[in-house]
Amino acid sequence: MRWKRGERSSNLEDRRAQGGRGGGFRLPLPGGGRGLPRGRAPRLSLGGIVVLLVLVFLTKGEILNVLAPGGSLQVPGGQPLPGGPAGAPAPSSAAEEELVDFVSFVLDDLQATWRGLLPGYRDAKLVLFRGQVRSGCGAAAAEMGPFYCPADEKVYIDLGFFDELRRRFGAPGDFAQAYVLAHEIGHHVQNLTGVEQRVRERQRRRPGQANEWSVRMELQADCLAGVWGHSTGQRDLLEDGDVEEGLRAAAAIGDDRIQEMSTGRVHPESFTHGSSEQRVAWLRRGLREGTPDACAAFEGA
Repeated sequence: MRWKRGERSSNLEDRRAQGGRGGGFRLPLPGGGRGLPRGRAPRLSLGGIVVLLVLVFLTKGEILNVLAPGGSLQVPGGQPLPGGPAGAPAPSSAAEEELVDFVSFVLDDLQATWRGLLPGYRDAKLVLFRGQVRSGCGAAAAEMGPFYCPADEKVYIDLGFFDELRRRFGAPGDFAQAYVLAHEIGHHVQNLTGVEQRVRERQRRRPGQANEWSVRMELQADCLAGVWGHSTGQRDLLEDGDVEEGLRAAAAIGDDRIQEMSTGRVHPESFTHGSSEQRVAWLRRGLREGTPDACAAFEGA
């Protein structure tokens, strides 16, 4: 992707120095999360973190099931993550600082695009952190993957996730990284336009359809990411292979592929984000059409 290094975005909050990568910690989990006893806070070993990373990335920071009680994203807050003092923050490398510059460029480009597409758009903030962070939705850890918090209108990313995207999910490339951020800003667009609130209300009223509505919302966010990707092509920011990088990343994080990686089995009834095929199709739709009107994932519902 063609990009220019400049002043870092005024919407970038760098909290990397506040985090730590100490030893194991206990991550409080909301009631209702699948795969763990209700209300229990398991201690995570290195192996447990790997498994949890695969599972919770699927839910983009919503701890295996976006449907915590009340229907909104809930990461328990109000107290620090237990487990002892965090270690000193890891020093930043030149490669990481270049990645920060790239993410800053993408953030500003994304939001400039949406200001032109959506009347009344207001910028989201991007918080960079290491290890753990406190969000408007509560305490969160890097193992949860990137996520958007509607309560404070901020996206949270530990940059180490991009290395996991490359190594564990087989989706390298700068446009794959840009797709992740574009998807989260897509959730911000949904929040501003009322989609997020309507979906949560529908999930509360019809819990049996909760996963279906979660899938619809995630696929729409993929499509909205593609709308921005379309604009980068129009402005000659794309290089050969960029679109393929984004599509490969979307395929890598489909529910079916994540489930197969983690358990060896696929359970379509438990999908919350959509299959690899669906995610690729909706991202491709946005890339092809280039308009939010193409992202009507709720037609007929």
